[in-house]
Amino acid sequence: MAQVGQQAPEWKSVAYVNGEEKVVSSSDYAGKWHVIYWYPLDFTFVCPTEIRGFQELVDDFDDDGVAVIGASTDSFFSHKAWFEDGKTFANKITHPVLADTNHSVSRAFGVLKEDAGIAFRGTVIIDDKGVVRSVVVNDLDAGRSPKETLRTVQALQSGGLCGADWNKGDDFAG
Repeated sequence: MAQVGQQAPEWKSVAYVNGEEKVVSSSDYAGKWHVIYWYPLDFTFVCPTEIRGFQELVDDFDDDGVAVIGASTDSFFSHKAWFEDGKTFANKITHPVLADTNHSVSRAFGVLKEDAGIAFRGTVIIDDKGVVRSVVVNDLDAGRSPKETLRTVQALQSGGLCGADWNKGDDFAG
């Protein structure tokens, strides 16, 4: 399992990238802050709220030099069918979404619900040195806040002591 303060595991996976099937890997993000968020399944009810939330903030993450990567254990073809069905997502999904069908990435980060073969709602923040800086894992029923993930990245990048509810531009604690 990925541990805060340790090097993130290396990974490689097929992904949905702007409608195309591509292979992406941890080496593609070397030297860059990035967030990987997992969701359980395509064609569900809570998952699209999270995917839309991260997509709406992609530019904000990008402004802070942070790449956003989604992931589930569904296939590329499932992602493509769902993201392009014209019903669930009004806006195009532009950030990569891993199709971790062999569960290797989910397992490496410790977010795989082994008995079901799907991922918990995990979020991992990795810095530009490849070090895991934050790991948050929710059970299947509780969606997460992409805005809180962005706030956490900004706090980690700030270089200061950031109190509860600190926001970019606020004074540091102490």
